[in-house]
Amino acid sequence: MEEAVRARGHEHVSAEHASTLEVTGDDYLTPAGDCILAVEADRVPADFDPEFVAACRDPDATITATIEAGGERATVTGRGDPDLTFESERSHVCRTSDYVDDRTVMVGADAAAADLDRDLVATLADGAEATFTLAVRR
Repeated sequence: MEEAVRARGHEHVSAEHASTLEVTGDDYLTPAGDCILAVEADRVPADFDPEFVAACRDPDATITATIEAGGERATVTGRGDPDLTFESERSHVCRTSDYVDDRTVMVGADAAAADLDRDLVATLADGAEATFTLAVRR
């Protein structure tokens, strides 16, 4: 199962955060938002199909996040958790830790914003259109 989100990069994308990455529905980004890869997401976790959400709540589920922009692409893999709610109406956060809040869409991620290829980061910083796709398999 997959859920796709359209968003765009922003001049303040720096992707320097060591433990998270985020795609937000907000239409702005300050330099402090060093985990945010894209803004103006057209969908938020609360918009996702209940069947997709249920699959992500399985602790044995593998969740893959792919961000694509301007011909560049990165994939991050993590896992599901029974505490994932997908209730956020603001943003999607992938975490390397086990911390869960309403924005969390993946825990135990194998990479964070700081680990991404710098060509992708530069493309996002140029404001490129982006696709953020979450896929889950159990």
